[in-house]
Amino acid sequence: MGQRSELGRFLRSRRARLRPEDVGLVDYGGRRRVPGLRREELAQLAGVSAGYYTRLEQGQSPNASDAVLDAIARVLQLDDTERSHLHSLARTRPRAPRRSRAERVRPGVQLMVDSLGGVPGLVMGRYGDVLYWNRAAHALVAGHLDFEAPGRRVERPNAARLVFLDSHTRELYADWKEKARDTVADLRLTAGRFPDAPKLAELIGELTLRSPEFAALWAAHPVQPCARLTRDFQHPLVGPMTLANELMDLPFDQGQRVSVFNAEPGSPSDAALRLLIGMSAPAESVRRPVHAVDEGD
Repeated sequence: MGQRSELGRFLRSRRARLRPEDVGLVDYGGRRRVPGLRREELAQLAGVSAGYYTRLEQGQSPNASDAVLDAIARVLQLDDTERSHLHSLARTRPRAPRRSRAERVRPGVQLMVDSLGGVPGLVMGRYGDVLYWNRAAHALVAGHLDFEAPGRRVERPNAARLVFLDSHTRELYADWKEKARDTVADLRLTAGRFPDAPKLAELIGELTLRSPEFAALWAAHPVQPCARLTRDFQHPLVGPMTLANELMDLPFDQGQRVSVFNAEPGSPSDAALRLLIGMSAPAESVRRPVHAVDEGD
């Protein structure tokens, strides 16, 4: 999953979705070997030579200027997220040392998540591993899994694995296809931020082999952050719920994010969520130790 090859695949996917008439060119007919814009057409519209653009798409021009990348993004009609992703992929970065690092959740972050009480909250690592969750989050998204799983050296659930490989999660989301696409789009951004990360490459390889749906979505190169959204759930214990989900970056914890779920106060979803939390509450509050887990960078 090299960064330069990812750049080429991303550019080709965005060329393929455009027709000549979409960018003001006249299509005189004739058969095209590949769908979408040709390289030379894109290069002409972006104001660069066809040879230069070809080298860029092949990963042989690592120092493309911002102006050139913005011109290409304009022709390809990229949105702001896709434009940022293009800049990220095109930048040459020194290869990070491939040593194991322990990805930890800071005690202050644990305290914050625990203090949410009946509001589901969890912490995800840089590659989507669930590092910590409160009982409300566990009951909402993974009540069929051991509550202690996030603190163990093995068996920690991964958000993408749950979406594509876990039957409970597939049934949990009323619009699973939308959730699946959003998961891949967010994972694409992660791949741009952490190029050549062995653990991430292993995750993507596993999902590609085990899930044809993931493989098809990954090949389409969707790019979109999952910062805030509203989802419909079909929970096996309390039925349908509509919940707002906020995903917040932890600026001092390289790639870690906090995910919080809320229902509209006084709504049927709020009542269902409260019922679920009441059903999952233990007789006594139990705190879990959080163990360091080696992460391959």
